[in-house]
Amino acid sequence: MKLVGGAALGLATMLVLSSCGSGGSGGGGDTQASGGGQVTLKMVAADYGDGPGKPNSGETFWKGVTDEFTKANPNIKVDVQVINWNDIDKQVATMVQNGQIPDILQTGDYSGFVEDGLLYKVDEVLSPNVSGDMLQKFAEFGKVNGTAYGIPFVSSARALFYNKDLFEKAKIAEPPKTWDELKAAAEKLKAAGVTQPFGLPLGQEEAQAESFLWMLGNGGGYKDASGKWAINSPQNIETFTYMKGLVDAGLTTPNPGTKDRKTVWEDFGAGKVGMVNGGPMSIPIFDAAGLKNYGVAPIPGKTGPLDTTLGVMDWIMAFNKNGHAAEIKKFFDFFYTGTAAQKISDTYKLLPVTNGGIQKLSGDEKLKPFLDALPNASFYPFQDPKWATLNPAIKQTIGGAVKDDPAKVLGELQKTAEAAG
Repeated sequence: MKLVGGAALGLATMLVLSSCGSGGSGGGGDTQASGGGQVTLKMVAADYGDGPGKPNSGETFWKGVTDEFTKANPNIKVDVQVINWNDIDKQVATMVQNGQIPDILQTGDYSGFVEDGLLYKVDEVLSPNVSGDMLQKFAEFGKVNGTAYGIPFVSSARALFYNKDLFEKAKIAEPPKTWDELKAAAEKLKAAGVTQPFGLPLGQEEAQAESFLWMLGNGGGYKDASGKWAINSPQNIETFTYMKGLVDAGLTTPNPGTKDRKTVWEDFGAGKVGMVNGGPMSIPIFDAAGLKNYGVAPIPGKTGPLDTTLGVMDWIMAFNKNGHAAEIKKFFDFFYTGTAAQKISDTYKLLPVTNGGIQKLSGDEKLKPFLDALPNASFYPFQDPKWATLNPAIKQTIGGAVKDDPAKVLGELQKTAEAAG
């Protein structure tokens, strides 16, 4: 799971506004069959699986959902295009720029679309009983200026995974709680022959998440307590200087700025990595690799374990260009009140966003550490429309902060944040 937002998203949505006011056919194409009364909803969704042709692919998941929905609603067809996380932001930006706007988008960010007036309000496309079951803290993050536009889709939290066999081999008694302990454990793992003592994915897939976890460990973040951008704060510069020291000492994934999280998680599953930050969606990867003897602990901070963690939400939203609010509402209500929302949690080990869904998973011991972390989670500043521009810039460049001068790299991102929008 990741937050996404095309680098050209703000520009693309602004360019399309002039073409979408007339209510033309747009990206939904010919969404209503002539004479038949059938409406086709065009949906774009991110792929939580391993890609096309795989048993857990997004195409397979959504076909099951939409077939079941159309069986119950014969006059509504949902045509789903599934795109991998690395490409979805760029492709959606292109769609919007070309006026090919879908009816429904499931991805990681919505704020840029709100700024450009492209989305339905949540109360226009979701029934009150469904809205009322949403985790309140999560639902609040779907609001911009007090109005909800983004609907929480799935959620996650993060923790530290550690390989118990490698820890025993390196004579490490317990998982680290502080940065000093983390470095000491990494040094022992390296001495024991572990090629990647700490897995550090700072590639473009989700560099903003890994970075935020480290920032939280030193009292930092993307914004300060007053709500101002603080990417190059002293705390964050100190954080990346520490991380750079780990990289320079050979205690992490080599060239972390080029490594995506899935690659590093696969290496952890293969027994090549001693410690790595991850979430419940990491577990199927570890299981597939046959790794059983691992532990889960709070993420170490500079002086102690984090008392918060990264809470990640992905979103589903409805575009207003093609109309079809009534049909979209039927589909959304079906998704959340039927079996589909539970199936996506079961299939991809993602956490639900409704009280009912959380209750159903309360007995799952593997998910318990992450369910327990959700109430006190910290989130990206994705309610700020500038995040849609800043997020891709972070993905593309922040990995350089552990290779080059941290202050310079973070300073450039600070300039991007202040200039965005």
